[in-house]
Amino acid sequence: QVQLVESGGGLVQAGGSLRLSCAASGRTFSNYAVVWFRQAPGKEREFVAGVSCTSLRTCYGKHTDSVKGRFTISRDNAKNTVPLQMDSLELEDTAVYYCAARRAALTENIDDYDYWGQGTQVTVSS
Repeated sequence: QVQLVESGGGLVQAGGSLRLSCAASGRTFSNYAVVWFRQAPGKEREFVAGVSCTSLRTCYGKHTDSVKGRFTISRDNAKNTVPLQMDSLELEDTAVYYCAARRAALTENIDDYDYWGQGTQVTVSS
């Protein structure tokens, strides 16, 4: 089992940057694919980015031509963390950001993920 805690959210002006972090407990974290989802008010939770166990594969949400190139996901298995670097933030990036994990291959399907953090709020202002 793994427990996830997100941090790094906050208020930032459009064009600014934030670095979110997903910290995991558990010795076998390196066996888990980890993803970031986000949920804006009144909208469904949507996939943002994901990274496989060995970091050989990363992917970004298909809706997100706007995210790819601005957001970068990585992982540090030695520290049990998965950062999400977010640059050139836009108003539309305002949402609660969640990390999730599964002990299996990386997917973009929200229903595939067994473990979730509590979320961290990101607010982008004009």
